[in-house]
Amino acid sequence: MFVIFGAAGNAGCASATALRKAGHPVRAVVRRAEQGTDLAKLGCEIALADLTDPASVAAAIEGAHAVQMLCPVPVGDARPSVTMRRMIDVAAAALRANPPSILLAISDYGAELPINTGITSLFHYLERRLADVARHVIFLRSAEHMHNWARVLPVALASGVLPSFHDPLTRRIPAVAAQDVGEAAAALLLDAPGAEAVRVVSIEGPRRISVNDIAATLREVSGTEVAARVLPRESWTPTLLRAGLGENHAHLITDLYDVYNTGKIDVESGRSERRFGKTELSEVFAALLSKFERAPR
Repeated sequence: MFVIFGAAGNAGCASATALRKAGHPVRAVVRRAEQGTDLAKLGCEIALADLTDPASVAAAIEGAHAVQMLCPVPVGDARPSVTMRRMIDVAAAALRANPPSILLAISDYGAELPINTGITSLFHYLERRLADVARHVIFLRSAEHMHNWARVLPVALASGVLPSFHDPLTRRIPAVAAQDVGEAAAALLLDAPGAEAVRVVSIEGPRRISVNDIAATLREVSGTEVAARVLPRESWTPTLLRAGLGENHAHLITDLYDVYNTGKIDVESGRSERRFGKTELSEVFAALLSKFERAPR
């Protein structure tokens, strides 16, 4: 049995779909029953679990040969770092008590860094806590998700300005489509385990892109004139607060970009294997814009 946490998300759904297409039994773990409807149609067994609840996590991994773990940064939580660390601790305890043969945990570029990297520091904690909970552990470190730009696309299309925390706009950065992360995760789960106890794999898209490239892609896909602009550092926190994030969540993001813009966050040299997705940014943006057009107004 392959157990996929976060199966309702883009990456988790792609993993579950790939495994089911390959004929394997999949238990899709979701928080709410309605999130499992489409996954059940794929033939997945549906399990309900809250990552902060030890009993539900323990029940979800019962009988698992392999587990794919996703501990998301909780949006809307007043103390997101505290809650995410709680999720990681609960997962670690459940997996240590009932270890699968293989654990794959979705991590982040820069998770190896023992410094304050904001959100990425939480994935540093995840890797430390989960490194010894299964016979074979895989950390799949993901580049920035292309889908994250969905948050600012409506603003960019309305104003003609694509705001960016990335500075400079010309630096080429790694980014990846969420479905490519999920498909790579499924492929790794199906790999014959090697001799190493911990395997680190990094995944990004087919090519690195600058924020100027991102603005150009949005222009091409939408037919709207859009130009990228760096947001001044002093405007980062107010911008995030206006977007509805809490103060602690905003700090996690600003701390991340303070380090990211120094160039320190990238593939871990000398240790990480490399994987590359096939999905182009233009495909992701076209799907997002189609979704916006279909959304009720």
